[in-house]
Amino acid sequence: MAGKKKEPPCPPLALWLVTFSDLVTLLLTFFVLILTMSSMDNAILTRVTLQTADLGLLDKRGSGRVEVKERLIVDLMEKPWEVINKKQRIKDLLFPDDDLPEELSKAELDRNLEVLARPDGVALVFSDQLLFGPGESRLSPQGQRLMDALIPLLMYISAPVNVAGHTDVTDAGIDPYALSADRALAVLDFLVDSGVPPRRLSLSAYGGDVPALDERGRPAASAMNRRVEVLLKTARPVGGYQ
Repeated sequence: MAGKKKEPPCPPLALWLVTFSDLVTLLLTFFVLILTMSSMDNAILTRVTLQTADLGLLDKRGSGRVEVKERLIVDLMEKPWEVINKKQRIKDLLFPDDDLPEELSKAELDRNLEVLARPDGVALVFSDQLLFGPGESRLSPQGQRLMDALIPLLMYISAPVNVAGHTDVTDAGIDPYALSADRALAVLDFLVDSGVPPRRLSLSAYGGDVPALDERGRPAASAMNRRVEVLLKTARPVGGYQ
């Protein structure tokens, strides 16, 4: 009985087709995946939470992006004890020349605005003439403009904010405690009306009890004694901010 005829083996040159077909399948799968990812809605809002060793939690909602100016300011404030070397940069970022009120020069702003390190954060110290008329407790249009420039930063960080009013005991016929409280309250009300959560804000009024000091540790001129300090409590306490 004749043996079964053997079929000829697959030609060696055709074996590459098997590997090639597998490669094509993988490529098609890859392209489908890329197409699917590219069709996702880029407008979906994401929540970005940043944390540093000294600053606490920073909270920003947006399309996955962080505002560059606010991020730079926060970076400069990460170590409050070093702020003395960075205060001019902070001023320039917060109040660029193009955004200043027409009646306010950069030189005048620099003379009447201080950026100071505090044990619990960084204080922006505004003399009264930047924010109020003489003896008044209502924010001037210029004062509103300057406070408005702080809103993006205050909305960007989640740290508590204290608004403190100070006056000079030489203000004739004016109760220094009442005036300092009214001025601090005017600033606080403006921040709340601009969207800063009230639970993050606190108010202090010192009258003339805490005069500003000059570089030699002596009381400074009356102009800086009559002031409002906006303290950003960026030095994170133990346990952090809720």
